[in-house]
Parts: sequence; structure tokens; C-alpha cells
Amino acid sequence: MIAPSPLSDFCPLFAEHDGEGRGRNPVTQFDKDDVEAVGLVKFDFLGLRTLTIIDWAVKAINVRRAREGLEALDITTLPLDDKLTYELFARGDSVAVFQFESRGMRELLKRAKPDTFEDIIALAALFRPGPLGSGMDRDWVDRKHGNAQVTYPHESLEPVLAPTYGVIVYQEQVMQIAQVLAGYTLGGADMLRRAMGKKKPEEMAKERAKFEDGCLERGIPARQASPIFDLMEKFAEYGFNKSHSAAYALVAYQTAWLKVHYPAEFMAAVLSSDMDNTDKVVGFLDEARVMGLTVLPPDVGASAYMFEATTPDTIRYGIGAVKGVGRGACEAIVDARRAGEFNDLLDFCKRVDSGKLNKRALEALVQAGALDRLGRNRASLMLQLPEVLKATEQLAREREAGQNSLFGGGMESAAPALHLELRETDEWPLVQLLSGERDTLGHYLSGHPFDPYRDELRALVGHDLGDLERIWEARPESARSGWRPELETVVAGQVVGLRKKGDSQMFVQIEDGRGRLECAFFAETYNEFAQLIARDRLLIVQGGLREDAFSGGFALKAQRCWDYSQLCAKHAQRLSLRLDLRVPGTWSRVDALLAKHRPGPTPLRLDLLREGVAGMLDLNGTHSIRVDADLPGNLRSQPGVRTVKLAFSRPW
Repeated sequence: MIAPSPLSDFCPLFAEHDGEGRGRNPVTQFDKDDVEAVGLVKFDFLGLRTLTIIDWAVKAINVRRAREGLEALDITTLPLDDKLTYELFARGDSVAVFQFESRGMRELLKRAKPDTFEDIIALAALFRPGPLGSGMDRDWVDRKHGNAQVTYPHESLEPVLAPTYGVIVYQEQVMQIAQVLAGYTLGGADMLRRAMGKKKPEEMAKERAKFEDGCLERGIPARQASPIFDLMEKFAEYGFNKSHSAAYALVAYQTAWLKVHYPAEFMAAVLSSDMDNTDKVVGFLDEARVMGLTVLPPDVGASAYMFEATTPDTIRYGIGAVKGVGRGACEAIVDARRAGEFNDLLDFCKRVDSGKLNKRALEALVQAGALDRLGRNRASLMLQLPEVLKATEQLAREREAGQNSLFGGGMESAAPALHLELRETDEWPLVQLLSGERDTLGHYLSGHPFDPYRDELRALVGHDLGDLERIWEARPESARSGWRPELETVVAGQVVGLRKKGDSQMFVQIEDGRGRLECAFFAETYNEFAQLIARDRLLIVQGGLREDAFSGGFALKAQRCWDYSQLCAKHAQRLSLRLDLRVPGTWSRVDALLAKHRPGPTPLRLDLLREGVAGMLDLNGTHSIRVDADLPGNLRSQPGVRTVKLAFSRPW
């Protein structure tokens, strides 16, 4: 708000308060329309996280360019005709690109195949509910690619509408049409634009008469002028401010250029900007891997607070992304590291400021794998932690008291002399290891609990959750029509999130290490299958796949559901094993494992290899087995077992 004297001379104010009751910012009690009505100047300022991302990325790039003897990059002087950048847009490869990252926008990019900056400006304006609902995007794309004729409401409007192939996209074009056809002044054209936006009948009637009179003075009769006014009125409802869209397009182009030419620095900045948002971090990590970047795990011996590009194709995880580890702790670790590498957990705890790094943060670092270099394994580090903390806390107390250490000398010599026998133990089971990663990072790094079952479930449903976009784009025409088109499909995943709404709705988040999907269970479906839905359970869900307008991804409306363990017991048709009997003890180990699953309904097929001979056996009857979800994985872990295949009769 801007006024020639204190704002309180013109409008009532109130003060926003912080959590402690202190006043902060004065805020007008008039709404935006009343503010303008009393003659005040109003500006809206938009703070963009993306500008910080660009700043971080450029700073990292310039450190690298300085090492390479290159001049610094000035993001404001980028040429706007970079071929590789437009190829990225045309592929729809725009995850993390400002304003162009939603799945719907990426589909529009693939159709539009932009090749000029003017195209990027137009697409930023077209991808909004109004233009999309009216079909403006289809008209624009068809005309751009010559699939529809470019026409103009009047031949004199070609200079105004040629950049958008005859489609009125921007509010400025509405104003220019009024100037060219009816002789409006620039100020008068802006008043027309505002009148159209407000949709006040009395104002529009006055503007229509003024427009038709102006057209008549220039030789355009009312029968031709009136339809043009109708067209302007229609598009003014959807039209976007071009200067606004151009600013968005420039930021979008800059982020796309960075993604193409400096992918590691750009993605490190993107990841750092959302470190507190686990879902976004997971999505951006997936995108980094799709881009061919290697993401190194968090490591107190190498990581900074934020994500960093360590090579042109490598990103190091930021320890600031570990839950429970604050910025102060991260900076204390980096400060201590400047004196040299950490030798073990004791050395680490001695050197890092204990006031910044408490037990909870240390446990989080262990579970995240950030302390892996300091011990044999995570289980050993967690075992050592209480004793190490006890010893270092004693040192800290002695240092504060100025006492001599039991280990001899003053405190300057006491710390190096401290020595403990650090105990070791076997590593945690994989499930516990992965659970710790998920608790501290929000996702799994060392693998995924779904992995032991992946072969069977992929064979059963035919795809991973990461394949959904490909399947959606290849869907038949019958799945594209209708108000909310759906694709009938079956998916499999581990339940990682549950959100209940009322007594008859449940939203179930599943993932398989390659993708995520929310499955919605409504009414009868929820009542029928509620007993199967539990966290960490492996589910197979059949339903209608549709676009999720809020997330830009997909959602599934569930129709039927199966627990994978129950499905194995009821629908396993045959278990086929390829065994190399040349490996000593192969059959005795396999037979002992299978004996725990006999008798059962599932026949067994053995493909046997011996020196110079191979054979196949089909075993039924007393040799048939009961199949559970873990059996195939347990068999694969046995020496001499070459392949394991489980065939199902699909219940859908």
C-alpha cells in the first residue's frame, strides 16, 4: 500500500501479531476493491522459492567454473534460443522446472513442442482452468503445428494475434484489439479490460456501444464489430496478463536451462529448498536418478548441511535432511571435520560440540547411515553410543570444571588420551535397517521392503508403480473419454500411509520403491476390504486409475483388494525352481526348506542341473507345498538356486 501520508489517514488498519503477542505488520481493514476506491496505490509482491533455488545453483556452478578456469555464469544474460532447453520442454521433461512441473503441464508440453520463448510465455498462460476448459490449448496447439488454419477476427489484427496463432490468450491482446479496431486510448483499453473482468452488465453495455461507435468510424460495421466484441468478452474471461506470464516464462526458462546444462548443481539446489518436505525430497530424488545422477548417502565425513553437487553427475545427501538433526548440529559437524577425518564414533563425539549434538540426533545419524564410516555397522554404532556418550560427557564436565583428567594431564591432553574398547555386533536385519532409514530420511536408501517380493508381484500385475505414466499415456481411446476418464488397472505395493475420512472412506498410500500411489476406498468397497488394510501390508488393488488434479500425479479408485500373503496361499498354481546340483548341499538345503511347507495345494516343478546332464521333474501329491509370501525370497537366498518362479491364477 502506498499513500502520500500515513495510511491511517486513508483507511483503518490493524496489526498482525506474532505468537508472543507483539505487533508486527500493519494491515488494511479495507478489501482490495475498497482500497482502490479510496484512491490508494496497491501492489502485490510474490515471493518465489524458485529464485532462491536459482541463486544457490548459480553460486555452486560458479565455484565449479572458477576451478575450471571459466568466467562466472550470469543467469540474467542467458540466450533465449538454447536448443537443448527447448528440447527438454518438448519432451515434457520438466519436473522441478518452475510452473511447468505438473503432469498435466508436461502432457501439454509434449503436444505443443515449444521451440521459441514466445511459445513458453503462451503455455504459461494457457495452462489454467479457464483456457483448458474452453479448449484454447487445443486450438493453439493445432494452429501451431498446422493442423488447423490460423484465422483472425479482422485482417488488421494479424500483428496483434500472430504470436499466438490467432488465439486471444492475453489481456493485453484484448486491449490492443480495442485500440486497433475502435481507436481506444491505452487508458481506455485498460478500463475496457477491467470492465470485462468485473462482468457488470451496465458497464459492458456502455463499453459495447463505445466499441461499436469506434469501429464504425474506422469503416467496420456493427454487424462485424459486435461479434468481435463478444469474442473479446469471452477471452477476457480467460485471458492472462502477458507481462506476468512472460516473467513466469523467464524463470521457467532459466530453471530448464540449469537442469539441462548443470543438472547436479540444479537438482542439489532443488532438493535443499525442500529438505523439510519428505514427499518432495523423495520425488526429486527419483527425478535425479531418472536424469542419470548418482545420489550419495548422507555421510558426516563428506556431507554439508544442504545437498551438494560433488561432480557434474553426483549429488551428496545433505545431513540437514536427516530428521532430528538441526542446522546447528550440522554446522558443528562440518566445523569439527576441518581438523581432519573422524576415526571412529568416539573421535567424532569428542570433536563435535556436544552442546549442538545430543543423543537423539546421534541416533538419527546412525539410523540414516550418516555414521557408517565410523564403525563396522549400524547395530555396532548404536551399541557403542551409550558408552561413548558417557565418556565424552565426563570429559566435558572436567573441561568445564578445569580439573585434571583421570587419564593424565590437563584437558588439552586428556581428550586425545581417552580410549575405549568399542564393542561390535552383527548388523540389524534388513527390515530394521530400512525402517531406521525411513524414520530419519522419510524413504529407504539401502533397498526397499518390497524388493524380496518384486519379481512375483511384477509378474502378477504386469508393472511397477513407476510405470503408471507410461501406461496412462498408452491407454486406449475408450479410457480417454468421459468427464473423468479412468483406466482399469491392477497395482501392487506396500502400505506406507493411511488416512481415514468419516466412517466409510479410507485413503491408502502404497509404494514399491519405484513409485507411489494413493488408493481411495469408498463406501461398500471400504466396508468389504477394511480388514485387509494395515500399515506395511503388501496389497494388490484393482480399480480405476485417474489423474489427480491436486498432486499432478495419479490416484486409484479401488474396486477390489487382496492381501498378498492370502493370495499366495489361495492362488499359487505352481512353483518352479532351477537348481544347480553341482553346488554341494543344494538339494538338502532346498528340501529342508520346502519340508516346512508340506503338504499343500501348489505343485512343484524342478529344473535340475548336474555335470553333463539336465532334467525336469514335476512333483505333486505329497510333494506339493503351501506357498507363503516369503518362500520365494528364502529359496533365492540358498546357494545353488538359480531361478525361482511362482505362477498364479489371477483372481481378477
